[in-house]
Amino acid sequence: MYNKVILIGNLTKDPELRYTPQGTPVASFRIAVNSRYKQSDEIKQETLFIDTVVFGRQADTCSQYLSKGSSVLVEGRLQERRWESDGQQRSKFEVVAQSVRFLSKRSAPSGSAQESDITPPEETTDLEPF
Repeated sequence: MYNKVILIGNLTKDPELRYTPQGTPVASFRIAVNSRYKQSDEIKQETLFIDTVVFGRQADTCSQYLSKGSSVLVEGRLQERRWESDGQQRSKFEVVAQSVRFLSKRSAPSGSAQESDITPPEETTDLEPF
């Protein structure tokens, strides 16, 4: 079986960084992915909101350099998480990122100051702790 996901989107809020009991960093964020399609003579737009999780050193890097609105390219695998809440079975799909690439922001008008003057490192891969 083959399970590979490649997405390009924008973060909907700042990444949340936490740690496993063994001390491994874990960053979670949600990206908005837009797609367009033609239905009859109309062009429609659809937005998907995809939960993403990344582990290890890359989680630290994502937490440090990404913020709401940042554009990213995420490569990883789709995973289903299941749990019970109030006696009901629940589940959700998320992407476990193996690689998160920071995409450049649109250039601002000349003379304006930007927070993104800091260039993130070229780190692109990290293995999961399991």
